[in-house]
Amino acid sequence: MTEEIRYDDSAEVEVIRGEARVEATGNPPQGGDGMGCHAGAAEMEKAARMAGKSEILDQYAKDYPQGPHDKPQSMCPAFGSLRVGLRMRRTATVLSGSACCVYGLTFVSHFYGARRSVGYVPFNSETLVTGKLFEDIREAVHDMADPDRYDAIVVTNLCVPTASGVPLRLLPNEINGVRIVGIDVPGFGIPTHAEAKDVLAGAMLSYARKEVEAGPVQAPVSGKSDRPTVTLLGEMFPADPLGIGGMLAPLGLAAGPVVPCREWRELYSALDSQVVAAIHPFYTAAIREFEAAGRTIVGSAPVGLDGTAEWLDAIADAYGVTEDKLAAAKNAFLPAIKAGLAANPIKGTITLSGYEGSELLVARLLIESGAEVPYVGSACPKTKWSAPDVAWLEARGVKVKFRASLEDDCAAMEAIKPDLAIGTTPVVQKGKELGIPSLYFTNLISARPLMGPAGAGSLGQVVNAAMANKDRMDHMREFFAGVGEGDTAGIWEGEPNLRPDFRAQHQKKLDKLARAAKAEEMI
Repeated sequence: MTEEIRYDDSAEVEVIRGEARVEATGNPPQGGDGMGCHAGAAEMEKAARMAGKSEILDQYAKDYPQGPHDKPQSMCPAFGSLRVGLRMRRTATVLSGSACCVYGLTFVSHFYGARRSVGYVPFNSETLVTGKLFEDIREAVHDMADPDRYDAIVVTNLCVPTASGVPLRLLPNEINGVRIVGIDVPGFGIPTHAEAKDVLAGAMLSYARKEVEAGPVQAPVSGKSDRPTVTLLGEMFPADPLGIGGMLAPLGLAAGPVVPCREWRELYSALDSQVVAAIHPFYTAAIREFEAAGRTIVGSAPVGLDGTAEWLDAIADAYGVTEDKLAAAKNAFLPAIKAGLAANPIKGTITLSGYEGSELLVARLLIESGAEVPYVGSACPKTKWSAPDVAWLEARGVKVKFRASLEDDCAAMEAIKPDLAIGTTPVVQKGKELGIPSLYFTNLISARPLMGPAGAGSLGQVVNAAMANKDRMDHMREFFAGVGEGDTAGIWEGEPNLRPDFRAQHQKKLDKLARAAKAEEMI
């Protein structure tokens, strides 16, 4: 028997051990450090439910179903709701969360063009667990509620305040004529930042709908349309609503506001439309408010030749438009769309993935332009409003993956080896490492018109230019081959000191442990 060799008395030092964990049955324990970010999603969700947040978390689980894995990889979901609030005029935004989270969110928001401050209510362990944080939030909104500056103040709970049960529902609905909208946007309850946009849009629509039901409300700054309108649901390239309005004109209709809106009074106009076009079909909370107001929801969008024809049919049917007006609209725009697609052909195989919610629409446009698109991945969930696009794509042999993970998207790209990969930042990075021309979906695809004649030729130039760079990608890959990979990862002044004998010895130990573990399983 080998005797243990000791060089000091450290083995005799008493080890301080934590107390045994007790499963709580009522309110979360008070005192201590509270529930921190490090606790993990499952523990934070459990704490939130114990703190009285079960109802809202159950609603989120219903509105934004996860799976087959836990959730897609995405930036902090609260960025979505934060961005919606920051783009609205006369709307203040206040965050309640860990300082590191608030710093990251404000940094990204300003990176994406926010031109106003983000309010922050700081906390520590004591104010969090004693309820003082809620009092601080209430004091902050009272101080900010200036009707000369704001129509609304949006207060957002991030992960830690939600897990600790900070009750934003107890804030006043209105202070000095300024609306107070409190929402919880925890990372353990909202899968993607795209869906967090729906959380705030739905909360605002709910508030506005109750205002309309209570009595007369202010007219929008732009005035009321003299024609029936179609509200457009989902963020779009700025030219697309104008193009949609042009296609609706022959039907005797007009384009209504785009939800998420840019000012509070547009919410009234959005609710006033009898028909809502779910351009982005994952806005579940917003759709629930429109349906509560008795509005008709139409899925898909006027993208490409088939998509535009089907969408015009659906809008005409929802509004009871006569056949002659529908025919006039189709005759005015379908030939132009067909000509635009023919003038900007795309030849090649493309894999497509993203988290904006418009991935299926872009795939339709690429296919009608002549591209082969065998795989489409979206971080957003499947809903009944995405069914028309799914059916159209699957009929053409496309594999559509909802709640796609980074691994799903990369595996599809590696297996298919497309001429072009369109995806998120890590997908594009992986594609370039493999020598595959790649485009970032958000900055290079979403930043172009997609609807009607303007969208028919919008993708051809950028997509074809990227695919034409294949030789350049091969040259760069050959030039940088092996740099920053394996033993050369990191920064070296000379050659790394490789010890293959150590590696072989360590591998034998790992193999031995694996065999022992397997033997135990068989016993």
